[in-house]
Amino acid sequence: MLTFLILVAIIATAALLMYPPLANAPLWRATITPLASIIGSGFLVLGPILTASYGAYAPLVMASLCLVAYLFGSAIRRNITELYAGLPRAPWAERLDIAASWVLAFAYIISVSYYLNLFGAFGVSLTPLNDAYHARLLTSAVFMLILVVGWTRGFSALERMEQFSVGLKLAIIAGLLVGLIGYFLRQEAAHQLALTPPSLTGWAPLMVAFGLIVTVQGFETSRYLGETYSAATRIESMRMAQGFSTAIYLIYIVFLTFSFAPGDMSLNETAIIDMMAIVAPILPALLVAAALSAQFSAAVADTSGSGGLMTELTRGRVSPRQAYAILVTIGLCLTWAANIFEIISYASRAFALYYALQAAIAAIGAGRQRHRALGFSALSALGVAIALFGQSVE
Repeated sequence: MLTFLILVAIIATAALLMYPPLANAPLWRATITPLASIIGSGFLVLGPILTASYGAYAPLVMASLCLVAYLFGSAIRRNITELYAGLPRAPWAERLDIAASWVLAFAYIISVSYYLNLFGAFGVSLTPLNDAYHARLLTSAVFMLILVVGWTRGFSALERMEQFSVGLKLAIIAGLLVGLIGYFLRQEAAHQLALTPPSLTGWAPLMVAFGLIVTVQGFETSRYLGETYSAATRIESMRMAQGFSTAIYLIYIVFLTFSFAPGDMSLNETAIIDMMAIVAPILPALLVAAALSAQFSAAVADTSGSGGLMTELTRGRVSPRQAYAILVTIGLCLTWAANIFEIISYASRAFALYYALQAAIAAIGAGRQRHRALGFSALSALGVAIALFGQSVE
């Protein structure tokens, strides 16, 4: 019965996403890009990490991550308003904006490594070659594929996958949530709900939470849709994306946390597959399909974004093809030198520094609005703290 409900949820969600009045609505089309980015790869690894690390407090940590992301989003939304309203900007704000673009280009490099290492892990997860070595081999092969395609033909053909992968991912997530709710109700009826204490103590819970900010990252993509959408549409699309993703994440974490005790899982990048196999036999294969599609399309998008930023910032001295080669070289080094949880931490630090710079720009722009300026300054300091002290899950 639960499998049937999961399939109904997937089909119904897919049909809704393809419904022309919704699919063609400008605001929804602007929202789907940041929404898909926020609940992309992080969705696959965040549940097991929070459940194993924070126990019954996992929903509170999830809510805190979403709140911090929303506050950083408010700084970017303010900057969108200022930039596209044609308001004069202080010289320091212009310099910080250039620095932020460089940091974002570097953050994209790390995020591509994050996406493709998840791709490798999920790609071998249901095969006899399910180990770190073969996962890294698969990741390396995909890195080389991206380099060859980007170097010889560009990414236009591969980017056509994005809309399909977004719809597939959101539909499967809807099915996963239905499955989790059903499993939760089954556990509750059997009086077997989990209520476990956190495994982290001292400063570790805060430092690990700092290292997870990348799992709610992605809302900033609204900032760079200026050629297609107005500033007002992009601002509203970011708010909607963060609202929807917060609701989805909280439903996911609440039902996962209280349905599974940390001892019921092994903490690795594909732990969600083993957990969902308990919920319904159909979910592991669906999750792998969603993971492969989502990670590949996200990696292509960020590779293209990083290459474009490097070319723009160097005024053409670094071509997109050269930028792709730099990205792949760094990505291969990260793949073979670090595990996925370390890469998540590195990516979180890079994006936190980008958000800190955006908040600093917002503080300068706030000018004489003292309370706003102080608030954005505090937010910038938080971003710097996350960049300095974020830790990976052990």
